[in-house]
Amino acid sequence: MSKKLWQKNNLSENQHAALVEKFTIGRDAEFDLQLAKYDVLGNKAHVKMLSTIGLIEESELPKILDELDNIALQIKEGKFVIEEGIEDVHSQIEFQLTQKLGDIGKKIHSARSRNDQVLVDIKLFLKNEILEIKDLVKNLFQTLQKLSNQHQDKLIPGYTHFQIAMPSSFGLWFGAYAEALIDDLEMLLAAYKITNKNPLGSGAGYGSSFPINRTLTTELLEFETLNYNVVYAQMTRGKSEKTLAIAISAIAHTLSKLAYDVCLYMNQNFGFITFPDTFTTGSSIMPHKKNPDIFELIRGKCNILQGIPTELTLLTNNLPSGYHREMQLTKEVLFPAINTIKDCLYITEYTLNHIQVKDNILEDEKYQYLFSVENVNDLVLNGVSFRDAYVQVGQSIENQNFEPHKNLNHKHEGSIGNLCNEEIKEEFSKVFEKFK
Repeated sequence: MSKKLWQKNNLSENQHAALVEKFTIGRDAEFDLQLAKYDVLGNKAHVKMLSTIGLIEESELPKILDELDNIALQIKEGKFVIEEGIEDVHSQIEFQLTQKLGDIGKKIHSARSRNDQVLVDIKLFLKNEILEIKDLVKNLFQTLQKLSNQHQDKLIPGYTHFQIAMPSSFGLWFGAYAEALIDDLEMLLAAYKITNKNPLGSGAGYGSSFPINRTLTTELLEFETLNYNVVYAQMTRGKSEKTLAIAISAIAHTLSKLAYDVCLYMNQNFGFITFPDTFTTGSSIMPHKKNPDIFELIRGKCNILQGIPTELTLLTNNLPSGYHREMQLTKEVLFPAINTIKDCLYITEYTLNHIQVKDNILEDEKYQYLFSVENVNDLVLNGVSFRDAYVQVGQSIENQNFEPHKNLNHKHEGSIGNLCNEEIKEEFSKVFEKFK
């Protein structure tokens, strides 16, 4: 019979230690590898600062920096590992420095806690990931704008309550999602600004008695500013992650809705769009099927991503100030989410570049009532009151003798709504340029 984790009998102290270590470390080492290059950057800034206040001698600094560069090369080449028995990336790097440099390597942790070391690594990591997401958003925005301009004269039915409503166009449809990305980018910018503050020097959350220079490390690490209050610096653990999760959730909301539209418009009962066969899948028994699996998976993944802020809220919202071990789990929630949103942005943009849109959709008789509003408006322009015009057209529909006014269809080509694509492009650029 296997023993439970909580059973104490028949377990040696070493067995206890092994079980506790396995549970408390969990998947942390796996995610720590993503932080390794940022830990090197944080170490380099910290030791440069320590040399200015005499805690590292002038002759020792080049040796430490050279060895940190060697570790950075290992990371870049994929040769860096967290060895068995070493708790995390921070310990691994310090262990390697000590192995190579002896007592000099032991000096790097002066005036620093692992708490602010982790904070620096995570903030540098998140900053970089935000900038990558920002670029992927830009790529998708440009593709949507291109498609909006390219297909602005092709009409489609607009729907409210899933009922045929009024004429729309592919230009408006693509353009709507392009503009949605402006708001999403604003959310991402907010996450970037909150993340772009240096926590190094806050120690375990209560500062350091050494005469450290936090302004110098802020400049060296290219943070815009610093977290001034050392207690609050520690409180940003979890807050930075949640803010980015909210931004990711906003992007996911846009992608999920777009994916739903694509799946709907590919349906044979709509038939507005299609993709080359290589972008769809078939059925094992139905030879006619072209399934939108890519967009179904985008929809599913992005629906899951919209729950990430709630996960982080439940993980952190009942904790007082100061560090708590639950914070380690934020990596397990957020890091995979970052990769997922990047994948979804990339595949959405890539696939949309191959979309095929149908012409003359509104010639189908079932869309004739799309123009009822125009019939009403046409009567109003000829002197009939709106209420009377509305009743008149409504009765013609009920009596099944409604006929759209001649050329109403053609009158709308290229003029359904104002795309305002140049204005939208300008607004996007304004937000995009605020990332510095």
